[in-house]
Amino acid sequence: MKMEKIAKTITTRQEDYPRWYQDVIAAADLAENAPVRGSMIIKPNGYAIWENMQAELNQRIKALGVKNAYFPLFIPESFIKKEADHIEGFAPELAIVTHGGGEKLAEPLVVRPTSETIIYDSFSRWINSYRDLPFKINQWANIVRWEMRPRLFLRTTEFLWQEGHTAHATAEEARDYAMMILRDVYADFAREYLAMPTYIGTKSASERFAGAADTFGIEAVAQDGKFIQFGTTHDLGDHFSKVFNVRYQDESGQLKNTYITSWGVSTRMIGSLIMAHGDDKGIILPPKIAPTQIVIIPIGDDSTVAEAAKKLMMALSEKFRVELDNRSEMRPGEKFYDGEKKGVPLRIELGPKDLSSEQCIAVRRDDGHKVTVSLNDNPLKEIGLIIDDIQKNLYDIAKRRIDEQGRVVNSWEEFKTVIVNNQFAHAHWCGDPECEAAIKEETKATTRVLPFDSEVEGEESGCVKCGRPSPDRRRWIFAKSY
Repeated sequence: MKMEKIAKTITTRQEDYPRWYQDVIAAADLAENAPVRGSMIIKPNGYAIWENMQAELNQRIKALGVKNAYFPLFIPESFIKKEADHIEGFAPELAIVTHGGGEKLAEPLVVRPTSETIIYDSFSRWINSYRDLPFKINQWANIVRWEMRPRLFLRTTEFLWQEGHTAHATAEEARDYAMMILRDVYADFAREYLAMPTYIGTKSASERFAGAADTFGIEAVAQDGKFIQFGTTHDLGDHFSKVFNVRYQDESGQLKNTYITSWGVSTRMIGSLIMAHGDDKGIILPPKIAPTQIVIIPIGDDSTVAEAAKKLMMALSEKFRVELDNRSEMRPGEKFYDGEKKGVPLRIELGPKDLSSEQCIAVRRDDGHKVTVSLNDNPLKEIGLIIDDIQKNLYDIAKRRIDEQGRVVNSWEEFKTVIVNNQFAHAHWCGDPECEAAIKEETKATTRVLPFDSEVEGEESGCVKCGRPSPDRRRWIFAKSY
């Protein structure tokens, strides 16, 4: 009953977007704050979404010849300290164990903030010859980074993620692989399964992963114009190879350093999904990722209707994830609302009048439209067409919104106006970190990515802040972020 009260008072997006986000998570019963500040409990409804994400991504990753493994949660502190940029970048977020078994440990242990160091220590033993390359490993694990400003799914002290690690013979091959993962795995998954348009490109040096030669990011866009770092891939060069002695013997017998990549996405994807598709009723789940794609609600106490609803469920279950909501203690209206706040893509209503007309009513979650579906023809085919259209429509809605939010700007005054109006800017930047810091200080907007395809022939290339020439004609995306 407590959750029902929360669900009926969802704050509107216009009134308070961050509060709306929290209310939607509560209404859909996805997660809640844990006793330890910054940690979250992922409830069954939320974890089911993660499982579907994990299953699809796992299939895509394995199709590339990457093999799953698991590495320890505890990492010797000396491993983290081996790479100077790495320890400097992660130091503020580390959780460190100094005692165990009632005694002080000989060496403190770091609770896994990421696994580069311990995995590359293993690579140094597993990789010997050019025949071992490319070497490709992935793990699904939990991560701990001490979070000062927690927000469910988006920023928590402990979260779940996937992290891939590969070793290659050349720098070019490693860089191409990192970019391929971003484009062909993460961006394609977001588009095809989550119905989310995203931006992919290079991150600035200040946003680069600690110890990386280059970081590439995929960015989602919330309905309030803020960006969410959906995932990242890293070209680590041969830095970690030198530190952890990850070398191979080439065909001529010479020892050479490998070039390494790492890449990952996390339960932050669930937060991105909510912010991309929710409305004032709650979350809207794209059919391909929804744990329940269709909910069937029989109307009334007629046993004939109940039997027909069960029969329809069995027929639709051949292709879809279907739930029959036959809870007797709830009125139909309460069941409708329950499905809406949980984001079920399609609701099917079946009552005595519908049954006598040999039809049912399908109600779309994305736009609320009702469609009469014949029970005599081929309901599986017709429902399938509706489901496919919901998936496509959610992407189209998000794409139109993002296109409207983005603004090409050429002056500092225009830049500031765009950011204040909850939009984001496509703008030139000189590449100077001090200029980047000044932009952030004055507007709270940061460089999100330099999109791979943002070059426009013949346009002006002066920095939006200082006017100095930018390194190329491509425009960076600047936005506030979560």
